[in-house]
Amino acid sequence: MNDAPSLASAAVHDRSQGLALSVVIPVYNEEPGLAALFERLYPALDALALDYEIVFIDDGSRDRSAALLAAQFERRSDVTRVILLDGNFGQHRAILAGFEHCRGARVVTLDADLQNPPEDIGLLVEAMDAGHDYVGSIRRNRQDAAWRRWASRAMNSLRHRLTGIVMTDHGCMMRAYSREIVQLINQCNEMNTFIPALAYQFAKSPVEVVVGHEARHAGESKYSLYRLIRLNFDLVTGFSVLPLQAFSMLGIVVSLLSGALFVLLLARRLLIGPEEGGVFTLFALLFLLAGLALFGIGLLGEYIGRIYEEVRARPRYQISAILERKR
Repeated sequence: MNDAPSLASAAVHDRSQGLALSVVIPVYNEEPGLAALFERLYPALDALALDYEIVFIDDGSRDRSAALLAAQFERRSDVTRVILLDGNFGQHRAILAGFEHCRGARVVTLDADLQNPPEDIGLLVEAMDAGHDYVGSIRRNRQDAAWRRWASRAMNSLRHRLTGIVMTDHGCMMRAYSREIVQLINQCNEMNTFIPALAYQFAKSPVEVVVGHEARHAGESKYSLYRLIRLNFDLVTGFSVLPLQAFSMLGIVVSLLSGALFVLLLARRLLIGPEEGGVFTLFALLFLLAGLALFGIGLLGEYIGRIYEEVRARPRYQISAILERKR
């Protein structure tokens, strides 16, 4: 076991040893399903007949996930590495920690909940063998709740319009990246980013493949409605200023309409006299404008919040230990 001060030496670990594939898996409170993951993951990767490694990142789990990962490392230390984070930093930062330490020429990310079958990793590898440097995935017969599917479709459409990033199913984390793309992502110092979208911007030959989707094997989803909304805010504000520009245009239009309404009401006052019934119309208009102003302040706050987090320049994650076999 290496402690945190040895992080630098681990990061500079020799990457010239010919590993063909790294599988990066973030883990957070996945104790009930880890045994099933191990039973399916290792045989699926062994069947590929490639030199591979599996990099598990424990994102500050409060259950026995870290202990189970340590036990699995003892059983398969030849292909297993475990990074233990000192706290819960979120799925994407955990993946970034895995990117910093993985050694494969190709890197596949996979959730630990078995919703995407490990047996489909071969489909992503085949697509990379065909010359693609980024392989996205589309879930076949998605097993999530209806409201999650509808929300995902709506956000996919909105994201495409706002950012121009083409991802049919941005919620599926089973994806493959070339070493060059992973290195470019490692050079980015953003505190909050959406890795698949960032990789798409760096990709020269992206492609998508259809993969299986199963009901969660055990445990519960770590993404509440609030976290899903936060994730989509990060996605939109991290890759486009179009929302700010659109709101500026909306402000101009509302100002012009408000000015025209003021002239109309002034003309009616002079020609007709006081109108008692118009008070409620003015109240409705006032509430509408107040709502638009509050929405604009919130939107602006999202961008200012991103700036605030970046200028503090705090570490994106903190590693407490790394389990790996010395080569």
